[in-house]
Amino acid sequence: MSSSNVQKPAQHAPNPDIFDHARFRECMRTAHDLGGEQDDEPISLLEREEGEKKEWEANTFVTCECLAWRGIWNTVEKHRRHVDLGTTQYLSLPYYGRWLISAARVMVDKEHVTLTELINKMDEVKKRHEQNILPR
Repeated sequence: MSSSNVQKPAQHAPNPDIFDHARFRECMRTAHDLGGEQDDEPISLLEREEGEKKEWEANTFVTCECLAWRGIWNTVEKHRRHVDLGTTQYLSLPYYGRWLISAARVMVDKEHVTLTELINKMDEVKKRHEQNILPR
């Protein structure tokens, strides 16, 4: 094999000697990836609530399952959207709260509803809840 057959790296290719591995690991971390992290929150905030699901949690579960059944998203996309919420939202929302936000985002992103329609419906539900009026 002659030296002319040896392929040289492209000039624009990253140099492995200057590749920032720490920066790469930082960019690849997701909100739920907390392994080895120092925890500044009291344990009481991190404890899982025990007991039966609340009605809104059961409704959220059913809604998300229906979205999957109708082909709006699949399990992988659903989990990826939970992870992509970002650390603040991921850690501050309850388990089914993450599902609910992810479902709303997928419906808007895939143009099944507009953001305006979603906001109007949220306002309607909020008013109904404040007045303690049950849906028909």
